[in-house]
Amino acid sequence: MSDDGAVRPKRSDAKRNKKSLLDAAAAVFVTSGVEAPVRDIATRAGVGVGTIYRHFPTRADLIIAVYRHQVEACAEAGPVLLATGPTPYAALKGWIDLFVEFLVTKHGLAAVLRSDNTGFDALHTYFLDRLVPVCAQLLDAAVAAGEIRSDVRPLELMAGVGNLCIGAHEDSRYDAAKLIGVLIAGLRHPKSPAAS
Repeated sequence: MSDDGAVRPKRSDAKRNKKSLLDAAAAVFVTSGVEAPVRDIATRAGVGVGTIYRHFPTRADLIIAVYRHQVEACAEAGPVLLATGPTPYAALKGWIDLFVEFLVTKHGLAAVLRSDNTGFDALHTYFLDRLVPVCAQLLDAAVAAGEIRSDVRPLELMAGVGNLCIGAHEDSRYDAAKLIGVLIAGLRHPKSPAAS
């Protein structure tokens, strides 16, 4: 706060530093799980361990921040992919890849937050509120372009992808990405030129 009581916006370098911490934590969580040592995250981010604890006093604070950061990144990516991709179907596939990466990172979140059901419920509501409309926008665009079938709802698709990701960490023979590719290919409209 300034002397007059107004809250000052964070400096842009402080926002960048926090983003790189969250990106580093997400990358470490993917490879080592949410119980990875904080020093591994600090090393990847190029900062001291104290810097992480200054931003995120507890592991749960860090995990929740990574979760929210990735939800936002996934939500923001949908419209960008749609605007820049070669087709709406390609944008949908690209977004599903990001969604899968997010799901892999969130693996273990429930265990960390088990003692705080209301906190977990609030995060799940936030997740749905931010991502279901983005998935709907991508599906609607691909349907309108005649690229995919019209009878799949956003929440169904997201739940299907999520269910295919379950267990991927426990069995190296299980290829979730391959099955998700089959699921996404199955969305193709039978009359779409690429479907034949």
